[in-house]
Amino acid sequence: MTSILITGNMGYVGPRVVAHLRHLYPGARLIGLDTGFFAAAILPGQALPECLLDVQYFHDIRQPLGLILSGVDAVIHLAAISNDPMGNSYEEVTAAINHQATIRLAREAKLAGVSHFVFASSCSVYGLAEEDARTEQSGVNPLTAYARSKVACEQGLKELASGTFVVTCLRFATACGASPRLRLDLVLNDFVASAVSARKIEILSNGMPWRPLIALDDMARACDWALTRKASPGGEFLIVNAGSDAWNYQVHELASVVAELVPQTRVEISRNAAPDNRSYRVDFSLFRSLAPHHQPAASLQQVIANLRNLLESSGFNDANFRSSGLMRLNMLTKLVAQGELTKNLEWRSRKRLTG
Repeated sequence: MTSILITGNMGYVGPRVVAHLRHLYPGARLIGLDTGFFAAAILPGQALPECLLDVQYFHDIRQPLGLILSGVDAVIHLAAISNDPMGNSYEEVTAAINHQATIRLAREAKLAGVSHFVFASSCSVYGLAEEDARTEQSGVNPLTAYARSKVACEQGLKELASGTFVVTCLRFATACGASPRLRLDLVLNDFVASAVSARKIEILSNGMPWRPLIALDDMARACDWALTRKASPGGEFLIVNAGSDAWNYQVHELASVVAELVPQTRVEISRNAAPDNRSYRVDFSLFRSLAPHHQPAASLQQVIANLRNLLESSGFNDANFRSSGLMRLNMLTKLVAQGELTKNLEWRSRKRLTG
């Protein structure tokens, strides 16, 4: 690969993907494209991740890309309204950004001669699945606007795939771990932040829901595989669960491991809490067979330790972090309240500049 476009590179996952690609392909032209909602969400002491890129575009994915795609060999599409709380608050915008803009981007990319399109889908499409671990052939049960947008994208991308436009939909497990642009609205990250700041983890359910997890660096490894895979044996269009069978955990198990690694942390379970319908285990055997050299390599303990070290080295001690800008919905809400973003999540300053 000589030229790779990474959309949504200024989010939580993007910096780790960019770092991984730069390490693997030092001579490649790496291009970032992001609207910049979370550009300022850099932890103290962290280097600007975009320094590893050749070009950074600030661009709303809902707008045509034009010459940005010229000469691009592959696209890693991370840009999205990226979790359930944001999707619930901005349901129409989620459909516009996550679904409609994704399909338009893929059409433009195909016309521009892009050979590989990697789409960051999600295991959340399985919703509530109390039976056996979900495979790619299992029925989907999207419970939120975010999950529904991922299903719609997969369906639309299937129609565009061809021998010269290989599409891979990576149904990622729940992301976790350290990043220069940290998010704490993810289950494991929340637990580590709670342990570091308050030495207490409150599980806002009975602790029994299942969650498959994947470390950021292992997401980057999966993206690299999808960038370079041939149409055979997976096919011109492929949906694959990306993660590891060993990383299917119940929520209370995650809390217990965090408490072991952050001394003097106690775990409190809300036994009377409303049931969490987002409970599913996932079968990753197809990914294991297709990508044997790109399998997850991180351990849960190391991911927790790295995140703990990042928080402590940055001076993090905010026990009320759920009200902070490290929660993505809070950041959007603040930008809208300040008049920087419209209710459709468009930058007002850019609207003025473009008339």
